[in-house]
Amino acid sequence: MAKYKVPKIQEMLDAGVHFGHQVRRWHPKMEPYIFTTSKNIHIIDLEKTESMLEKACDFLYEQASIGKSIVFVGTKRQSKEIVELEAKRCGAMYVNERWVGGTITNFDTIKKNLDKLLDQIKGREEEKFEIYTKRERLMIDREIEKLQIAYGGIVSLKKSPDVVFVIDPKREKTAVREARRANVPVVGIVDTNADPTEVNYPIPANDDAIKSVALLVKAIASAVEEGYREWGKTKKEKEEKEEKERKEREKELEVKVEVKPEEAIIVEEKLVEEVVKEEQEKIVKETPIEETESDKKEEKEDK
Repeated sequence: MAKYKVPKIQEMLDAGVHFGHQVRRWHPKMEPYIFTTSKNIHIIDLEKTESMLEKACDFLYEQASIGKSIVFVGTKRQSKEIVELEAKRCGAMYVNERWVGGTITNFDTIKKNLDKLLDQIKGREEEKFEIYTKRERLMIDREIEKLQIAYGGIVSLKKSPDVVFVIDPKREKTAVREARRANVPVVGIVDTNADPTEVNYPIPANDDAIKSVALLVKAIASAVEEGYREWGKTKKEKEEKEEKERKEREKELEVKVEVKPEEAIIVEEKLVEEVVKEEQEKIVKETPIEETESDKKEEKEDK
């Protein structure tokens, strides 16, 4: 049973999750999630937000509980820090500066940059660059800094992401487009100016206010954290089971080949005696009988 908590409607009201954009900036496909209009601003139906947030959390929990790689994407100024903190807390990866094109659809190229970043960081830590000039070391430091900005949050990614969570799919359209092309599920916080059909699990909510984003991202991160905890537990149990089975197999093999020293000596001596006896019999059968001198003389006289 999942232990993560989904915020209630009152908490969402306090955080301003219900405030959408101005009426003139709305997207028609968001109509089912709009409750009313107030002072020319759309008000989001928080009952639907609560329900859809719960579905999104359940999905992310399930994905994390089987070890899927999840990437948080939020490059808005007000959400950068939140995305980084919550992703690190729950064990997910993140992009909070700029989505690099091809992160999903051309991961082989991205992997080369990730490996390059890791190699340079390792080289600097091990002081391998001390043989270079001061200017060369400065250039390397700048390149590391540049790569960390672009790839620092996904440096541990081994393959293309399995799930993407975005804040504002309209702003993160490149990430969403790549994910859709590669059939990677997308969970997204969608405001009234974006198309909710672009993501698999839309969460209708205010994606501009810091309090709103913080509340929702925290709920998402808690579900992911709990999922990864469950996965870690399952993985550990599996490894322990495999180790136990391996030891049992080794023990069985030892029992099968185990022979007492006295018995081994007796068996060996018997085998040696039998082999010697067989060889002697074989030699006797194959060796011709030599003629004596008298036999040869008699044979000559007969002729």
